[in-house]
Formats: sequence, structure tokens, C-alpha cells
Amino acid sequence: MWRAGAKTYIGKADIGEGTAVHGIRALMVTALQRLNSLRHGFALRLSEGLRATRGTYRERPCLALPPLDAAETAVIENLQTRYQTRFERDLSAPTSLRNYEYLDVLDRAFAQAGRSPPTGGALCDIGCANFWYVRALHAFFRPSSLIGVEVEGYRRYRDGHTRFDYAAGYIEGLPNTRFEVADFRDFGEPADVITAWFPFVTSTAILAWRLPLSMLRPQALFGRVKRNLRADGWFVMINHGQQEASTAAELCDAAGLEQCFCAAIAGPLGTHRPRVPVVSGWRLPRTYTGS
Repeated sequence: MWRAGAKTYIGKADIGEGTAVHGIRALMVTALQRLNSLRHGFALRLSEGLRATRGTYRERPCLALPPLDAAETAVIENLQTRYQTRFERDLSAPTSLRNYEYLDVLDRAFAQAGRSPPTGGALCDIGCANFWYVRALHAFFRPSSLIGVEVEGYRRYRDGHTRFDYAAGYIEGLPNTRFEVADFRDFGEPADVITAWFPFVTSTAILAWRLPLSMLRPQALFGRVKRNLRADGWFVMINHGQQEASTAAELCDAAGLEQCFCAAIAGPLGTHRPRVPVVSGWRLPRTYTGS
């Protein structure tokens, strides 16, 4: 099921407004960053206006992974056995390996926290780009339904295809799965599990991904997470390193979420990353009854 949702953009980021946590200081920007932001904003509006697609993009399955070292092979074989999945049957070798990496990060994080994965519920993933890792989410969470929400779903690649086109191929054949082009801050569907891989909490990060500073409102993002999360639900967040994780944690605290675990996850499949991913699990306060 596909639907392009309405988007709302704020004309100017409300930097520092409404909270005193020091993480907001990371939102301060330079004149050069503001200039880049204007360029990215123009590109974003252009991509929204040119929504024509070339149709579903399907990767050619590699069927077998390339030679890997012993540690990587052991991790992947363990994941294949325990989760009964082989990404290479549907995806290229690079995308398959990245899916195994994401699955391994989730697996290690919940094991380190001594918790079982929250399975069987409605899952929403924030900022999913072209949703290349959707199969890793399905393997780990076994959701009854899965929505990937991406604000820039019509960004066009050099081959002429858009993120929308790629996402259509990645979700093809997966049950109750859809890709939603929308701003999550205005997205009101409730979920039992909400995931966010490397959400933007600093100006440097959002500009590096060629989005305008007007999209940098992490307070509103985490506030929406709290409003959308069902009772007994989980918000699972992955950040680039401890510094970014600390900034994001303060913003989650300010939004009224309660942290249940936090773990830095280093594994053989993630040695290419300059910073070790930090996974944290959040829930609603026990006294929270909804807004």
C-alpha cells in the first residue's frame, strides 16, 4: 500500500526554544551552514515538485555473499540460523551485508540489555531514506505491520530513480509493509514499536544529508514519538557514538520518555564505522495516559 502524505515545513528552526538541556546548543549554526541550508531547501522543494518516477527499482539478488573473514562469516551464519533469513536471496551483496549488520546491532543490543525483542506489533521506522534495511526490521521485530516514514521520499538518484522507486522494490513481497512520504512530526499513526536509525539531532548531521535546517526540530520529533507510542510500547534509537547519543538522550528526557537501556554495540560487521553505534530503548512513563 502506497500513499504520499502531506508535509509541513517550518520556516525557521526554533533553536533553543522551550528547553534548557545542553543538547540544544548543538543546534547553533554558522552563516555558511545557513547558506547550505537554503540550497538544500531549494533542492527539497524541487524534488517535491518533480514526483515523476521511473517505476519500481529492484536490485538483482546476489544469491551468495562474497568471501568474508572468519568472524564476519560466523556472525552472519548465526543470524541466518536464529532468524531464519537469508537477505542475499532478495538483495545485492552490499545491501545484504548492511542488513546483516543492522540485524546484528539490534540482536546484540537487546541481548546485552537482557531483554527479548518486542515482536508482533505495529512498527514505525522514522527517516528510513529508501528503506533498504526493511528486511532486517522484519527479521528482528516480526511486526504485524511496518511503516517506513521518510520526509524526502522523492530525492532522485543518478540513475533517475527516486527513493520512492527504490523503497517500492525493497518492500516488495513483505506483508503489511508500506513506505510513507511524510514529515514524522505531523504523522499521527500509533505504533507499538518506533525505531530511529541515526536521527538528526545536530545541524552538522542534517546538513551532511542535504536537508535544510528548517527540518531540524528534534524536540518536535521526540514529542511525536511520545504521542504515537502505545502503552507498553518501545522506542528504539540508534546513534553515531556516545556524544550524539548523549545529546539525543537529553532531548528524549525533555520529551518525557524514560530510558530503559543503553548499549554501545561493536561487532565484526561494523568495523567500517568511525564511531560505534549506541542503541537505547525508551518507554512511556508509567503514569502517562496520552496527550
